[in-house]
Amino acid sequence: MLYLTARHAGATAAQAVARFFALQWHQDGLAPYIVFEGRKDHGDRAISAAQDWVATHFSVANPLEDMIRSTGLSERTFKRRFTGATGLSPIAYVQRLRIEDAKRRLERTEASVDEISWQVGYEEPAFFRRLFKRVTGLTPGSYRRRFRIPDYAQPRRER
Repeated sequence: MLYLTARHAGATAAQAVARFFALQWHQDGLAPYIVFEGRKDHGDRAISAAQDWVATHFSVANPLEDMIRSTGLSERTFKRRFTGATGLSPIAYVQRLRIEDAKRRLERTEASVDEISWQVGYEEPAFFRRLFKRVTGLTPGSYRRRFRIPDYAQPRRER
């Protein structure tokens, strides 16, 4: 099914189908396939605005300071409200967004793990590797080997 979806609708569509139905290309285990989507049904406008901003700016050097500044709340109040609204501390939320983006990059690109680490906002690749393994249960290299789009499902290149 995934092969046919990849051939007719594209590799990205096949990945979306696999993720939706919790299918895998070849191996068992679902923890790495869990897609992080921050809770947004909390009704706190200031926190929603901060979530919207960080969704596209998570890779900046210190997104927490910018989120706090944009809301006009004190740091302590912001952290308390953010944690209450989303169920995660602001830094844990940013880390989950970064890991989610790194997962997509590992699946779809050939960029090195160090390069991806930098692209998603980490200056220290060793920290990124440890965090990635803690969140997904796999090292970045293992994740790439396990979940990248197989060669047979890649779009055909014209010669």
